[in-house]
Amino acid sequence: MKRTVIIPLFFLSFLFSALQAEACTNLIVGKKASADGSVICTYNCDGFGFAGSLFHTPAGRHTPGEKIAIHGWGPSHDDQFVEQVEYTYNVVGFMNERQVTIVESTFDGRLELQNPDGLLDYFSLIRLALQRSSPAREAIRCMAELVERYGYNSSGESITVCDPNEAWIMEMVGKGPGRKGAVWVALRIPDDCISAHANLSRIRQFPQEKKRSYRSISSRNLKHISRPEVECVYAADVIDFAREKGFFNGKDEEFSFRDAYCPIDFENVRYADARVWSFFRHHRSDMDQYLPYINGDFAERGANGEIMDHLPLWVKPEKPLTLTDVMADMRDHFEGTPLDMTADASAGPWRMPVRPLPMHFATSDSIHLFRERPIATQQTGFTMVCQMRSSLPDDVGGVTWFNCDDADMVAYVPLYCCLTQVPDPFRPENNPRNEFSFQSAFWLNNWVANMVYPRYSMMIGDLRLAQRELENYYLADQDSVLAAIRNLTPADRQSYLNKRSIAYAARMMQRWEQLAKYLIVKYNDQVVKRTDVDGNFLRWGYDTPGYSQPFIDALPAATGNRYKLKEVIDRRER
Repeated sequence: MKRTVIIPLFFLSFLFSALQAEACTNLIVGKKASADGSVICTYNCDGFGFAGSLFHTPAGRHTPGEKIAIHGWGPSHDDQFVEQVEYTYNVVGFMNERQVTIVESTFDGRLELQNPDGLLDYFSLIRLALQRSSPAREAIRCMAELVERYGYNSSGESITVCDPNEAWIMEMVGKGPGRKGAVWVALRIPDDCISAHANLSRIRQFPQEKKRSYRSISSRNLKHISRPEVECVYAADVIDFAREKGFFNGKDEEFSFRDAYCPIDFENVRYADARVWSFFRHHRSDMDQYLPYINGDFAERGANGEIMDHLPLWVKPEKPLTLTDVMADMRDHFEGTPLDMTADASAGPWRMPVRPLPMHFATSDSIHLFRERPIATQQTGFTMVCQMRSSLPDDVGGVTWFNCDDADMVAYVPLYCCLTQVPDPFRPENNPRNEFSFQSAFWLNNWVANMVYPRYSMMIGDLRLAQRELENYYLADQDSVLAAIRNLTPADRQSYLNKRSIAYAARMMQRWEQLAKYLIVKYNDQVVKRTDVDGNFLRWGYDTPGYSQPFIDALPAATGNRYKLKEVIDRRER
């Protein structure tokens, strides 16, 4: 018997767009680095041209000989089947019913290592591992074994793999045409640390296998991955293959995965590692020492004399991170740093933090320029903050705080990992790519965001009020959810959590439609209608906010005397 499972078509277009844009961000928080003992990881899934939504795969038992059809975004092959396993877990988005979460960012690396004959792209690989794996270590083994057996056709990937107790970062790149499998390394992030990746390989040196030591194991010894002392796993040929291809010729202990398989340049550091730096900077006061690296000065030496050609893979935060801290991190535009996107004339009259593509452009006299690429960006299709809690049962312990569109412009909605029904606003069929719908979370959020972007500093305060109102309500309601399910049967708990998540999504949609209508009334025709302290419109009166000062200061240089008043008159005295 063969069972065909089709990967949703919306993801095919999304993955192609995301690959072209090279844009996703993962932030990672160990359980001792979080304020409540959660393991937390995030995902801004970025790429122009797709309307984000949430997929669901139900749990199931399968018969011997059953196969699953693979329809990813990579090259199409006949007979694209993978052998099914006896039991597959319920999966909602990127978290399964056992709270295992897997998310990613693409770093491309050496594009000659893509193998068009490989069966599995990174998205197919992640989905299969989520359906088959618990805990996180098992997901790492699953992905390693799948690419070895069926081949891998994506470019370089950084993959976050988490469960309620551990967080790992795994990096993988193919072996090129005609070479099945992949080379990869996976490292366990210390519980008291935070890490991140954002379209640039982050693993450099790693502990290598030693006789009678299981701190680090190669793929020859994957059977030992469940040992708690194992902190590093890697493909047995990860170094030998780099030597064979001419990517590395030093001693084994000097080997750097990043330097061999994803050499750095100014662009990939500024567009990718700058996001990691900004996240670390929120939680460490010493991160500005890495500014020369972010600016492309890779030969600069730090206070201890070391060459500043990389960021640390993880850092210990100065205080534990809350869930709301991490949500705020996902909304970052480099505010308060030398890269601040709201602080100069390029932000326009109202300090707009978004910029159009392309990433680089030129003046009419051939001066080449670039734009920054922050964590929060307008091309995000969907955003999530995934919370995994070992102190609670899986069905309520695993929560994906989710929404569609730019993380800066949406409210995160809690969805439990036991869901068997995706709330309507997040369903793929309700989020069409080319048609506006009031039933679509993506299009409703996008409508509000695109009203706010052009007059950001003027309008963002009203959006923040609605955002905080919803998120504070959701956070406060978690205690009542725990109380409500305490004495319920497993089936009744699942039913209750389904209904609660659906109600949360409906509340968000109602509040955001209200916000959209409020914004168009309050800010129409470039003025701001006056309101009372509760936000109610006064019968009459409006204000006329001016341009931001950096924009005003830039005007004379750009326009000469075009707008210079010949005489300044105080009209209040006339």
